Amino acid sequence: MNNKFLFAVLLLCLQGISSTASAEPAAGTEWKEPKTGMLFVWVPSGCFQMGGTDWSFGSPLHKVCVKGFWMGKYEVTQEQYLQVVGINPSKFVDLHNPVETVSWDDANRFSDLMGKAGTKVRLPSEAEWEYACRAGHAQGKYCGNGDNPNLLAWYDANTNHKTSWAGRREPNDWGLHDMSGNVWEWVQDCWHPNFQGAPADGSVWKGGECPTRVVRGGSWCNDASYARAGFRYGNDPDAGECSGFRVARTQP
Repeated sequence: MNNKFLFAVLLLCLQGISSTASAEPAAGTEWKEPKTGMLFVWVPSGCFQMGGTDWSFGSPLHKVCVKGFWMGKYEVTQEQYLQVVGINPSKFVDLHNPVETVSWDDANRFSDLMGKAGTKVRLPSEAEWEYACRAGHAQGKYCGNGDNPNLLAWYDANTNHKTSWAGRREPNDWGLHDMSGNVWEWVQDCWHPNFQGAPADGSVWKGGECPTRVVRGGSWCNDASYARAGFRYGNDPDAGECSGFRVARTQP
């Protein structure tokens, strides 16, 4: 096998990789789900450092590479949940607010029903959630630019102890709103007390303590420290008082 042949093969491989990357939508591109009107934004393929070093649940800091996917621009609203599931379980009733008082099973049921109606969605993995939250900013404090939670998050001190309209805080660089605060967001993963042995490909982390599921992002119930980009918490799947969710969609 001569050097010219090897070079030609390598060139074809590189062209294929380049073609695959260029086939992705631009970061932040929007797509509207036709039946519910739910907006999604494109989260591009890439790698990032996941976790944090200032609390044990977030260590060790580790590299994760994520394949591009669509992420809900906002948390699922009460209007959307009512349209798909037929009920509104929320304590703070306002169709513009995120749905809350939903369990992990409720969030998955919503996804299943959307799939049966023609659009396959799912809860994101924990790695996908944090990658989307950070939007290319290594170890940013919140899910957006800067350190001022009043611009980026709804938390206990600025909410009058209730949820708020979706999208009323500044988005991150990929156009995602409310990833810090408003409601805790369920992700698909089982709870692990640290990142030892976590997947490096952005996939759902199974095993561990599956009777406990991961929530991310903080909420109106908590102070601003819970709204940090790297903060994670394990919750009883049935404990939905301060919890909502957003859904993801893999590129068809």
